[in-house]
Amino acid sequence: MNASTELILELVRVEKKFGSFQALYGVDLSIAAGSVTCIVGPSGSGKSTLLRTINGLESIDGGAIFFKGELCHEEVRGGYRVPVSRTKSREQVLNFGMVFQSFNLFPNLTALQNVMLAPKTVRGLSQSEAKQVAKEHLARVGLGDKLGNYPNELSGGQQQRVAIARALAMQPEVMLFDEPTSALDPELVHEVLEVMRSLANDGTTMVIVTHEMNFARDIADELVVMADGRIIEQGAPREVLSNPQTERGRAFFAAIGEQHEKQVS
Repeated sequence: MNASTELILELVRVEKKFGSFQALYGVDLSIAAGSVTCIVGPSGSGKSTLLRTINGLESIDGGAIFFKGELCHEEVRGGYRVPVSRTKSREQVLNFGMVFQSFNLFPNLTALQNVMLAPKTVRGLSQSEAKQVAKEHLARVGLGDKLGNYPNELSGGQQQRVAIARALAMQPEVMLFDEPTSALDPELVHEVLEVMRSLANDGTTMVIVTHEMNFARDIADELVVMADGRIIEQGAPREVLSNPQTERGRAFFAAIGEQHEKQVS
């Protein structure tokens, strides 16, 4: 890919609890600008929670998150770490674009209007500016001919591509994807993955939680395997996939292999 050696995002000993349940245990992760990091692992391993801490949807209970060297979502005041102001929080969140499993499009708005909305209301773009930005990003995801279509007139894959365009229209520096193909029928997965592959080729910094193992192997600069709230494997995808270092990692990949065999048999 087009990864640089400059770190854009750093997670240092990040901890997250939900009541008495600990979802993340001291997670360390460094993301280089222009890189693609794919996070895989069994259900309940903390993958989605990790993404949600990055963009501030979940607060952390320990450790720190840095964006371009600046403490994210918190600041030190009077010797204590406290949440940043609402204004500062909004500024920091704009660094991240998030694409969820569900598309979350407004059903009463066209594809164009769905993508225009946030640039107008959050970024403060004029109607004409937001329209131009929305058109550009819908064309970028292959939907330049669907501007006037409502969500119920689009396939699941097309709706997810609108959601990607909506995130891109906010001009984030890091794109976060949380299982973006898990809600799609198998024949629609490819079109979404191709858009993400195109973004990677354009040098977009991406952190992707996925169960698409072949895609992760082909696209990622770094593959991260999580289990029980911890990173258990990390490195170049082909190395991690061919030579996992932990028993937990070997068991996960063996289970994935068995599942794949059942699907093709």
